[in-house]
Amino acid sequence: MENKVQVQDHSQEILSVIRSNASPGILRNKLEDYHENDLADIFPELTLAERRKICRILDTDMLSDIFEHIDQKQAAEYLDEMDVKKAAAILSAMETDAVVDVLKMTSKEKRSLLTELLDDDAKKDIAVIAAFDEDEIGSWMTTNCIVIRENLTVKQAMSSLVEQAAKNDNISTIFMVTEDQTFYGAMDLKDLIIARQDSALEDLIVTSYPYVYGHELIDDCIEKLKDYSEDSIPVLNNNNKLLGVITSQSIVDLVDDEMGEDYAKFAGLTAEEDLKEPLKESLKKRLPWLLVLLALGMVVSSVVGLFEQVVSQLTLIMCFQSLILDMAGNVGTQSLAVTIRVLMDESLTGKQKLELVWKEMRIAFSNGLILGVLSFTAIGLYIVVAKGKPFAFAYAVSGCIGAALLLAMVISGAVGTCIPLFFKKINVDPAVASGPLITTVNDLVAVVSYYGLSWILLINVLHLAG
Repeated sequence: MENKVQVQDHSQEILSVIRSNASPGILRNKLEDYHENDLADIFPELTLAERRKICRILDTDMLSDIFEHIDQKQAAEYLDEMDVKKAAAILSAMETDAVVDVLKMTSKEKRSLLTELLDDDAKKDIAVIAAFDEDEIGSWMTTNCIVIRENLTVKQAMSSLVEQAAKNDNISTIFMVTEDQTFYGAMDLKDLIIARQDSALEDLIVTSYPYVYGHELIDDCIEKLKDYSEDSIPVLNNNNKLLGVITSQSIVDLVDDEMGEDYAKFAGLTAEEDLKEPLKESLKKRLPWLLVLLALGMVVSSVVGLFEQVVSQLTLIMCFQSLILDMAGNVGTQSLAVTIRVLMDESLTGKQKLELVWKEMRIAFSNGLILGVLSFTAIGLYIVVAKGKPFAFAYAVSGCIGAALLLAMVISGAVGTCIPLFFKKINVDPAVASGPLITTVNDLVAVVSYYGLSWILLINVLHLAG
């Protein structure tokens, strides 16, 4: 029997607790039994008075955990509703990368005021992260980690761990640095706990532990981060000094964001949308690609116009135009999806890229051959039975359709592979070669293939016009 994970919805329970007449002490005890994510989910359903009530009852640490699960834009709005000192206290207790994201959503005046009220450690950490651009991996790091010297004994390391654990909750992996803060390695908390107190740390430290540099582009190192199943990956500056870590949760969020952006580009959008986005913003994201696709569509229509003589002499072939166009578009989109997934591997060589193109063309040829034979048989029979045309005429037309289908699918497979490879070569995100773009380009390929073969084979060779 298949096991399914049941996700419980505690929204109504939490709302009942909040809207009850229980004392603040009872409310706090009951709400502490729920996960911070569940509490974050009900914030939009609360009234302003109810949100203020919750923010007075719960302590700063719990509120900071809740606000880390709230969308940055909404979090900024909720913080704006409360006393500025309370808001600053909550921000000071949050993960540094989350604080940076929330502050970006606040007004310039409020941001300056909140930043001024943050504690000194939070200010310092925010300044470090804010120094990185949004497309750099350093903008996603947090300074919430345990860092100790590499030359300590186990007993000394445990003392340092206990001292830092009060302010840092990412303690499963401990990072080691030299006297000048150069990254040295890492070790598991479990290994430190079971080690003898008078032992040196050297034997416990993994000096080949993976790391990234803060100024590396997210696109360039996302695969590296995904390949290592570590709770935290250290982030270094260009002088190899430890700045912070990328947590597993941040990696999940990064991958989710990257996938969301790629899906948006596949759909012909310039960026992601959400349900609450204003009409003007949605138009700005959709219209640019639609204008490009309109221009390409006009090119396709113009090409069809060039074959007006073919259509006028053999109108029957118009019935099967959509078949060729649809199949060419489908093949191109399949090749596009495969190519973009393969291009995530930054170590791909030129030879491997050529092998990919060749493979996609062979797959397209094999599929085109099978579908071409099927369409040759089925369409020929359809023309004989439904249209009442002679057997020779019917299968001449269906043969041309089958050949055009094969040719269009092979070329579309190559186009769907080569366009993202070209974009990658010129340092443009391959996802820009979106489904609508590939489909429109392949429409052009299919039109030329179909009507070109019809003009050559049916009209000039077999003289079937009329």
